[in-house]
Amino acid sequence: MAGFPCLASSMPTLALTVVLALLTMVGPLGIDAYLPSFHAIGASLQASPLAVQQTLSFYMAGMSVMMLFYGTLSDSLGRRPVMLVSLLLFTLTSALAALATSIEMLIAVRVLQGLCGGAGMVIARAMVQDRFRGSEAQRMMAMITMVFGVAPALAPVIGGWLQAALGWRSVFWFLALFGAALWAVSRKVLGETLPAEQRTPFRLRPIAANYLRAARSRRFMLMAGGVAMVFSGLPLYVGSASAYVMTILGKPETAFGWLFIPMVGGMMLGSAVASRLAHRVPAERMIRVGFCVMGAGVLISACYTSLFAVRVPYAVLPFMLYTFGLSLASPGMTVIVLSVFPQMRGLAASMQGFIQMMLFALISGLLAPLVFGTAQGLAWTHLAGLAIGMALWKTGEKSPPPIPRRG
Repeated sequence: MAGFPCLASSMPTLALTVVLALLTMVGPLGIDAYLPSFHAIGASLQASPLAVQQTLSFYMAGMSVMMLFYGTLSDSLGRRPVMLVSLLLFTLTSALAALATSIEMLIAVRVLQGLCGGAGMVIARAMVQDRFRGSEAQRMMAMITMVFGVAPALAPVIGGWLQAALGWRSVFWFLALFGAALWAVSRKVLGETLPAEQRTPFRLRPIAANYLRAARSRRFMLMAGGVAMVFSGLPLYVGSASAYVMTILGKPETAFGWLFIPMVGGMMLGSAVASRLAHRVPAERMIRVGFCVMGAGVLISACYTSLFAVRVPYAVLPFMLYTFGLSLASPGMTVIVLSVFPQMRGLAASMQGFIQMMLFALISGLLAPLVFGTAQGLAWTHLAGLAIGMALWKTGEKSPPPIPRRG
C-alpha cells in the first residue's frame, strides 16, 4: 500500500497514530466530559436525574445509528471528506448544546451531536486496514488505543474543573473548540488512504445487499457481539459514573479521576504491551490472555464489593486489571472481526461500531440506572456481561466464515 498517492501513506506512523487516535476521541469526549455536570444540568434546566441520563443515552443512540453508515459513505466518497464534514458538524452541534435552554432542547441537540460524533471511531479503523495488514494492523490498533486512552481519563477531570469554575455550558464550549481544532489539523495533515479506483459506487441496492450479507454472517455477528459485550464494563460504569463517584464513593464533582484514571491507566498499559508483542504473539493467544486478565479483575471486584465496605483505592483498582486485559484482547479481536469481510472493510467497521455503540447506549441508558444504586450490583452485572461476551466470541470462532462472493 506504500504506493498510494496520498499524504496519509507518507506520514510517519507515529504522526498518523496520533491523528487517528485524536479522531477516535471525538465521540468518547462527548460522553465523558460532561459527566460531572449531571447534577448541575438537572438543577439548571429543572430536569429529573432520569431525564439528564437520557442526554447520554440519546447521544450514544445517535452515534451508534450513524456509525452504521459512516463506513459505507467512506467506502464510496473517500475517508477524508467524510471525516472532515463530520468534524465540522460536531463542532456546530457542540456549540448548540452549550446554548440549550431546556432539557428537551439539550436531548434533541445531543442526538444530532451523537450522529456526528462516531465518524472517527469507524473511519480510523478503516484507514488502519487500508494501510496495514496482520500483525502490523494489530500493532497500529494497539497504539491508537494507547493514545486514545487519554480521553476517558482526562475528559471527566477537565469537565469537573470546568463545571466547578465556569458551569456546565463551558464543557460543551470546550467540545466545540476541540472539534474545530481537530478539523483544522485534519484538513492540513490527514491524507486519503482509499484511492478512487478502490472505492465502491454509492448504489443503494448493492449497499443494502452488503449490509444484509454481513448481518447474515453468523461468524461476524457473534464475534462483533462478543467484542461489544467484553467492553460492557465501560458503558456500565460510564452510565453510572455520577452516582458511583458522588454517591457510592462520596467524592466531589472534581474527583471523577478516581474512577477513570485506573480504567485508562490499565488501558494504556495494556495497549503498550499489546503493541510490543503484536509481532511475536499470535492474536488468538493474546485474546485468551486478555480474557483471563479481564475475568480476574472483574471477579475480584465482585468479591470485594460483596464482602467489604466500598472505599478508594481498593474499589477502583480492579478496574485497572479489567482494562489492562481488555487492551490486550481488543486489538486482535477488532482485526479478526474486520477481516471477515476484507473487500468491504468500511462497512464491516460500521457494522461492528454500530453493534458496540448501540449496546453501549442500551447498557448506559437502561441497565445502568437499574443497578447503579450499589457497587455490588454494578460489579456482578459487569461479571455477567463479560461472561456473555466471552461465550459469544468463542462461539463465533467455531462458526464457518462467510462464503466469498463470486465475481
